Amino acid sequence: MNTEIISGKYCNSLTSYSRYNTRVVKIGNVPLGGNNPIRIQSMTTTDTMDTQGTVEQSIRIIEAGGEYVRITAPSINEAKNLENIKNELRKRGYDTPLIADIHFTPNAAEVAARIVEKVRVNPGNYADKKKFNVIEYKEDAYQSELDRIRQKFSPLVKICKEYGTAMRIGTNHGSLSDRIMSRFGDTPLGMVESAFEFVRICEDLNYHEIVLSMKASNTKVMVEAYRLLIYKMEEEGMNYPVHLGVTEAGDGEDGRIKSAVGIGTLLEDGIGDTVRVSLTEEPEYEIPVAINLVKRYSKSERSSHKPIPEITVNPLDPFDFKRRDTYETDRIGGHNVPVVILTADEKIKSDHTSLKRIGYNYSESLDKWNIGDAAPDYIYLGKDDLHYKLPGTLKKIFDYSYWVKQNDDLKKESFPLFKPEEYLNADLKNSRMNFLNVSIEDLPEELYDKISKDEKCVMILTSDNEHAMPELRRVFIELINRNIKSPVVICREYLNTDEENFMIHSATDAGALLIDGLGDGIWLDTNSSDLKNINSISFGILQATRTRISRTEYISCPSCGRTLFDLQETTAMIRKRTDHLKGVKIAIMGCIVNGPGEMADADYGYVGSGPGKITLYKGRDVVKKSINTEIAVDELIGLIKDNGDWIEQS
Repeated sequence: MNTEIISGKYCNSLTSYSRYNTRVVKIGNVPLGGNNPIRIQSMTTTDTMDTQGTVEQSIRIIEAGGEYVRITAPSINEAKNLENIKNELRKRGYDTPLIADIHFTPNAAEVAARIVEKVRVNPGNYADKKKFNVIEYKEDAYQSELDRIRQKFSPLVKICKEYGTAMRIGTNHGSLSDRIMSRFGDTPLGMVESAFEFVRICEDLNYHEIVLSMKASNTKVMVEAYRLLIYKMEEEGMNYPVHLGVTEAGDGEDGRIKSAVGIGTLLEDGIGDTVRVSLTEEPEYEIPVAINLVKRYSKSERSSHKPIPEITVNPLDPFDFKRRDTYETDRIGGHNVPVVILTADEKIKSDHTSLKRIGYNYSESLDKWNIGDAAPDYIYLGKDDLHYKLPGTLKKIFDYSYWVKQNDDLKKESFPLFKPEEYLNADLKNSRMNFLNVSIEDLPEELYDKISKDEKCVMILTSDNEHAMPELRRVFIELINRNIKSPVVICREYLNTDEENFMIHSATDAGALLIDGLGDGIWLDTNSSDLKNINSISFGILQATRTRISRTEYISCPSCGRTLFDLQETTAMIRKRTDHLKGVKIAIMGCIVNGPGEMADADYGYVGSGPGKITLYKGRDVVKKSINTEIAVDELIGLIKDNGDWIEQS
């Protein structure tokens, strides 16, 4: 891909907030795309044949702020029952558009399209049965496959045209067809082409009420796929609205951070017309998270941001992750994982036992520190020193004005934080590393020149712009274009907000940069959360961007009417017994739809395969079939042990 791709190829601007302009698609009485607001949606988890249960849950979604409700229709019976659900909702005064979720059953889709306002089809499942076969297609054989798809898919398109029903063509990274996998691999390009096979059929039939999505559980893959989708749509003269989501994000803090990293990165560049946050929780709990993500991009919140200098040449390839090349300065930059810096609170300043909250636990009897996997690397103390000795892996940062007055021993074991004017004029610096606190306004030519000659400088990059992430990205681009290789720590402060907004907004701002390979560390601060949570969120962002792994990763689907066991309860049970397995990825899937494909990234899979039955996977390979749920978790742990990935808890 050309590394001089300008911003307009996948978004309107890299520096000025602007929604990517799409066509308007009519979905009942809630139109999508164009100048309409970014819409919020969720999906029911009830059995679709349970009319009253599905209606009640739909109402909870709607009253929480959901503008569309998606309901699974795995067979004709469920598709037919959508009419009863819709009639009951209308009788109760709710006219929210309904979406039928279809995977393997074209006949169910054709029934549903006559009832609801929109159908969602997964092109990897709709006309193909995945066998994980690698097939070398000659061009005529490939075209024959496309003709077969056309025959299967065209009837649905014609029904949608006749009934005024919209359609989402929703590609999932893990469920690409063998045909796509054989030609493109499980790549972002393969995801886009999978959708375009179906879009081209729609366009040939003069049907354009289309929404597109490119969902993945890997945030890097997901972001690259959506960007490539826009790029390819521009090439082919399309402008369909885009549905955003990170599939199988999980639950709790991890699920929220992962969703914010993937979805927020795209929203920052004006991409996205509707959002679903996929959490392994009750669906109405997804809605506030989605609202908090989206509300930052209303006209009142974002359109009046401080101007950011335009970019003429963008050295970043938005479709291929590559970490920015930097010097290694002390433990920062180069091939080191990104560091975490925290600002010490009063508890830490007064009592060493408070360090236990952030992963440093001192044993009085053994006179040693036990250090956790999610323990910060540096602690900022400003103008106050501690009265106790820190563990050797946790280093102090002081304001330069304080540091320069201390004795030589303290100077050697700590690092100064300079303001720009101090850095330019200082006679004394640390011989190993020096931190420089700067924003885009603090970077005149003189400072750029001095930084470029200093391999001991680590920049602490800040912004108070409402459009902060693009402003920080603009500085990174300037550094790359000037061939300045100083490591950079992303620093963001969030005042007067609540804890969930802090989590979501910091995951968006820092995560969006890390996903593009920008940033050698993270330093977050807020007055709305304690240091334990700030530390956890910092490491959660690094985990979600896959730049520093410090915990077990769970790829867990958000449940739906297809689910064959209690996902929330099972996820909690598996997490309780495996959350010490750093770097291991475990997929917990409620049914075969979200089975070997959707857990493409996982090391191990726990998949519902029938009532009371579980199938276990190692990667994409079935290891044990039809295990009783009562013993399935023990069997999973046995599988992990057999493959050498188990460690005993200390």
